[in-house]
Amino acid sequence: MSVGDDLVGQDRVQEQLVAAAQDADALGTAVSAGERVPPGSRMTHAWLFTGPPGSGRSTAARAFAAALQCTSPDRALGGAPGCGFCDGCHTSLVGTHADVEVVRTDLLSIGVKETRELVRRAQLSPAVGRWQVIILEDADRLTEGAGNVLLKAVEEPAPRTVWLLCAPSLEDVLPTIRSRCRHLTLRTPPVDAVADVLIRRDGIDPERAASAARATQGHIGRARRLATDEKARARRAAVLKLPLRVDDIGGCLKAAQELVDTAADDAKQVSEEVDVKETEDMKAALGAVAGGRMPRGTAGVMKELEDKQKRRKTRTQRDSLDLALTDLTGFYRDVLALQLGSQIALSNVDVRDALDRIARSSTPERTLRRIEAVIACRRALDRNVAPLLAVEAMTMALRAG
Repeated sequence: MSVGDDLVGQDRVQEQLVAAAQDADALGTAVSAGERVPPGSRMTHAWLFTGPPGSGRSTAARAFAAALQCTSPDRALGGAPGCGFCDGCHTSLVGTHADVEVVRTDLLSIGVKETRELVRRAQLSPAVGRWQVIILEDADRLTEGAGNVLLKAVEEPAPRTVWLLCAPSLEDVLPTIRSRCRHLTLRTPPVDAVADVLIRRDGIDPERAASAARATQGHIGRARRLATDEKARARRAAVLKLPLRVDDIGGCLKAAQELVDTAADDAKQVSEEVDVKETEDMKAALGAVAGGRMPRGTAGVMKELEDKQKRRKTRTQRDSLDLALTDLTGFYRDVLALQLGSQIALSNVDVRDALDRIARSSTPERTLRRIEAVIACRRALDRNVAPLLAVEAMTMALRAG
């Protein structure tokens, strides 16, 4: 099993990464000897992985990092890097390799302070591996100031540092940064391939795996969650009933409120699981005395932690809402396919009766306007519009058609 086996339906990308990892050895030798980069090298110091949600951007980045750190003896005999078994591959994949830093955020953005720390680390030489690899999974969440800080490091990299940036699209990254990266574009994995992964690796029943893969249209993470989490299936079923509940204004407002409340409950659940332990650990680290009293001078640190937790809760709520809106978009996409007589496979065959009902009572033009209303709601949430206001505007637009 190689590290590339986790890249579902990305054969072309896998070939490019293997070739680059092979050229990395020659590049590393040249750097050590102070020589010029070998001509035609497919290895470079900065990469940008783009692709739709669920395509496996971060998985590809981790697999590439493992291939760069691979210590398999077979490599000396011409074997492909990234065996998946050696210490370099294993520690890179599980996140314990000393020279592989994986950065993700559960907040709304990545700020200047965090980015400066990354840039500082990027200047260090590898401790045990061939390369210092920094994987930035949410490069699209860099603030403008953070992007400018990162630009300097990408523009003038340390000799043995490799940046692996991940974002949904090229437009989500500053032009000055993406112009200095080699681009790799991943595609949405085929539904059959995702179902096969769920069956083979997660031991999921074939029928349920196929249903989850079809419902999520090839999004690996969402498909796995839908297949294994009863609550996730219940939430999706509730969302797919929404188009039948917007016949009057009262129904629109009630449906919007329930959608926002569900997202808020999800955020609260995550917060309760994480915030309490995080707060207690911080208090212990700061030397809280019996009775919970904090030492002097620590109020600012605790306030910073509270602000971070608040931002994380906001993002969790938005992510939950965005997931619901994605399911809603898929519903209307199926309606449009039925109205146009398309032969494409439907995502939501489990609610075929609702699809047929909406398709018969509407027109393709109205369905397109409804899809546009859902997209407009997602954009409004990205611009920090109050969730309830944005969702109410969407449900009213769905009613109007």
